Amino acid sequence: MNTLTRLTNPTSNHIPVMLNEAIEGLNVQRGGRYVDCTLGGGGHAASILEESSPGGQLLGIDADPAAISAARERLREYRRDLILVNDNFKKVERICTAYGFRPVHGILFDLGMSSLQLEDSSRGFSFQRDAPLDMRFSPDQKLTAADVVNTFSERELADLIFQYGEEPRSRVIARHIVRKRPVVSTLQLAKIIERAVGERGRIHPATRTFQALRIAVNEELDNLKLALEQSVNLLGFGGRLVVISFHSLEDRVVKVFMQQQARGCICPPDIPECVCGRAPTLRVITRKPVTPGEAEVEANPRSRSAKMRVAERV
Repeated sequence: MNTLTRLTNPTSNHIPVMLNEAIEGLNVQRGGRYVDCTLGGGGHAASILEESSPGGQLLGIDADPAAISAARERLREYRRDLILVNDNFKKVERICTAYGFRPVHGILFDLGMSSLQLEDSSRGFSFQRDAPLDMRFSPDQKLTAADVVNTFSERELADLIFQYGEEPRSRVIARHIVRKRPVVSTLQLAKIIERAVGERGRIHPATRTFQALRIAVNEELDNLKLALEQSVNLLGFGGRLVVISFHSLEDRVVKVFMQQQARGCICPPDIPECVCGRAPTLRVITRKPVTPGEAEVEANPRSRSAKMRVAERV
């Protein structure tokens, strides 16, 4: 099945982003062992298992139990070569160790929300439909977006929206939110933000605030940093680390991490000779991030902001 056919397959609501690029980045081999840290609907996992057969194995992780159920159904023909774990990828090293699944040939992160989460109106990720302000990847998490919106101080809200949403109008948005408390639904919050900003540009004025709340609720950036550090320990020599991100904060974390791991020595520049003895652990494969082609963006508009970076264990 060619790339475009896979992207536009009407029988599946889950559209994996940069599918062929991810498989190429992972350098998937027959009989290889791979970890999909963000299983979602199982689109990338299905192709990894297909390309690595016979003998390939995949361990899939997702914090969302609904994603695990959907992937189990989609990947049922590969069930003998598949391990599914309902947990947060911040524990990836512990999970792989528990299942004796190390070293591995490749690790994939497809960050952000899955199509399944966006299309579930009860989850509160989108302001396209009215829903409770939840935004948790896992129902086991305690903090919800409603908790943040209704209990954080105005200053804390403004700082959060600015830091995680890169929203320059964070202070006026936070002020309007605090004045309208309690805020309980997605459409209510979106309307408050729209009135606070008073304009509609290329993107809806609530977009960055919703992104900030989702990142904060799920501790996405901190968990990503933890998982990347662990990934280096799991990869065998020549193994590939592939990360697909969807906004600049994620991409910056991935870029800095890969550059640091490729550099080796971390001694201060004023020290004439290396004393740390730190050797490089990764070789950066993609000097610039890979982005989706025009055909993919047309078939799947959600892919337009995606950036993929690849590094290899050395």
